[in-house]
Amino acid sequence: MGYKKPFGCCLRYFIQSARGVLGCLLFSGAAKALRARDRWIGWTEQQRLRNLAWVINNSRLLIFPWVSVKNLGSHVLGQIERQIGKDWEGRWGYRPVLIETFVDPRHYEGSCYKGANWHCLGETTGEGLVRQGKSYTTSPKRIFVKPLVKDFRTLLCSDSLRGRVEP
Repeated sequence: MGYKKPFGCCLRYFIQSARGVLGCLLFSGAAKALRARDRWIGWTEQQRLRNLAWVINNSRLLIFPWVSVKNLGSHVLGQIERQIGKDWEGRWGYRPVLIETFVDPRHYEGSCYKGANWHCLGETTGEGLVRQGKSYTTSPKRIFVKPLVKDFRTLLCSDSLRGRVEP
């Protein structure tokens, strides 16, 4: 998929074992607008604009091709969901409440996300953020999400989220 430096807040992790590095993960800011995600959360446009920072994106999950460990991806996702809130808060000053990711169904099923109990919300339209004079299209991707707290919807639809991020 290539790599471009992430924009804004991000965290990088290496997947390590006694035998060395097995892969890596990257987390960054969420997509600005996703019809399926935004409907699923139930927030208004104003709430989305104010609280989007509390949704983060698992931009990359890479298990190196020479690594063959059964269920490694879902195991790592389970570990990261228990750790990332603390790490993100330590680095960026607030705790995210929801993680999202995109999976290209032409290449992957999203099995590790399913195995880690992420919810599949459907697919993107394949159209990027509309900007004046620019167009962007790609193949539709499956949208998976994982709440980090039980009351994530209430929080994302509220005025109560606090941290270094300011509206």
